[in-house]
Amino acid sequence: MGVLVDRTHRELTEEEIDRIAGTYHAWRGDAGAHEYEDIPGFCKSATIDEVTKHGYVLTPGRYVGAEDIEDDGEPFPDKMARLTKQLSEQMEEGARLDEEIRKNLTGVGFPL
Repeated sequence: MGVLVDRTHRELTEEEIDRIAGTYHAWRGDAGAHEYEDIPGFCKSATIDEVTKHGYVLTPGRYVGAEDIEDDGEPFPDKMARLTKQLSEQMEEGARLDEEIRKNLTGVGFPL
């Protein structure tokens, strides 16, 4: 979540802040809050037994886990081959468009 503004600072959007606050209030069971549920990659209400099992280490990744990633069914090697071919085609088109822009700028008296 958030956008890294420099090496040590991350800024959250209002929507992200609302999501975090809403999850906290739901976890506490506050009136008007939605019902709390664990969300992989975002939040988990760990039990004392789970914390004990991990040697009292409170690193969030041990408990929260990773967000579920949707599998598109395309094997990785096939996907990479398709995407690199597409990137190559787009780079060729970009070079063609760059040349066209240069010609147009030269035509109106602003050569590059």
